[in-house]
Amino acid sequence: MVRTKLAAALFAATALLGLPAAAQEKPKELVVGIATFLSGPASVFGVPGKAAADLFFEEINAKGGILGVPVKPVYVDEGAGTNQLISEYRRVVQDQGAQIMLGAISSGSCNALAPVAEDLKVVNVMWDCGTQTIFEEGKWKYSVRTQGHAGAEMMATLLYLMKVKPDFKTVAVVNQDYAWGRESWALLQAGLKALKPDVKIVAELFPKFGAPDFSTEITRLSALRPDVVISTSWGGDLDTFVQQAAARGLLKQSTFVLPLAESSMERLGAVMPEGVIVGSRGDHYFLHPKYKNTAEMQAFVKAYKAKTGAYPIYPTFHMNQAVTGLVKAYEKAAAAAGGKWPSKEQVIAAFEGLEFKSLTGTITIRSDHQGLEDQMLGTTRRVPEYPFAVYDKIALYPGKLVTTPLGEKSLDWFAKVKPELVKDKSIETFDYVK
Repeated sequence: MVRTKLAAALFAATALLGLPAAAQEKPKELVVGIATFLSGPASVFGVPGKAAADLFFEEINAKGGILGVPVKPVYVDEGAGTNQLISEYRRVVQDQGAQIMLGAISSGSCNALAPVAEDLKVVNVMWDCGTQTIFEEGKWKYSVRTQGHAGAEMMATLLYLMKVKPDFKTVAVVNQDYAWGRESWALLQAGLKALKPDVKIVAELFPKFGAPDFSTEITRLSALRPDVVISTSWGGDLDTFVQQAAARGLLKQSTFVLPLAESSMERLGAVMPEGVIVGSRGDHYFLHPKYKNTAEMQAFVKAYKAKTGAYPIYPTFHMNQAVTGLVKAYEKAAAAAGGKWPSKEQVIAAFEGLEFKSLTGTITIRSDHQGLEDQMLGTTRRVPEYPFAVYDKIALYPGKLVTTPLGEKSLDWFAKVKPELVKDKSIETFDYVK
């Protein structure tokens, strides 16, 4: 009875002081729930993420698991809709005992799942969504993001555009009509006004998420003939838009800026012409000029291609970052707990200040649980080695350079960005090398 009262008193004191809960007994397995698109147009993005997760957890388990505990991944289909996603997320935690959740791809999904993770007190690794507001407008104890956000991605896009096409005068946007599409354009627009105040926005088009037909938007763009057309769309939506725009000759009429196009380039094949500005939502690229020949990259590309028949795309690299970050957080938390199995609270605390190597660089997790990652932009080029466009005129932007400073709001930061940033000395450049 004395021991029981003492334990209760210690638990209460820990809670009052806001300290991480004490280490726990090592489980027989670690259940990790993973929310990704397994159906719908966005599955061209989500299924590769699942394939990568399978490879990474198979490798981890072959080496003994995380801290000697085998990992059991359980998948949740993000394509079922937000209400069903939340229901399945809860079920995996409450009924299947998941201690970790990786969720999700859509910014709308991440916004919906963050408060659920708080309610369930489960570690929630935002493995791919890009909305910058998630940590700028809210404080989430149990959520962490292991990659950059829209602020870094859009700032790098603006700097690259200003570098390679500084004389453009008119811009149009075609973005998916949901959180990501609206928020990414708000950032780009604020940055454009700061860097190029005389630019004219001639069209702001927001087709429905999952739209099968872009003829209305393409007709309007053909008539307006803007110097630059920007689309931060992704997955099946981006594929469809590019295919239909190319068929109408639109990609040769204007300079297209597609910050998320890396994931579509192999699927689009010969449809994607030269001269399109493309991005990777990070520095993720199987032909990364600095890392394509490392043993780790070559092994991953070989294993992924053998499993899927395709080259890895950026969601697979985001999955690598989430899984690697999770392993490193467990190792850091266990070390702090004297080698004992850490609690969920100790694991999420271990993410703060964590630095770890990914396949393409180093990821740093800030105190606000936001990850810093480098950003890569390039211009498409056709080469005989591949039946699809590749990156040329590559620029690599350090994560710290293009990420909204801690404590600031991205929109405010974009509104005061200076032209000098375009030529910052920390930016690395590369040409395509066979």
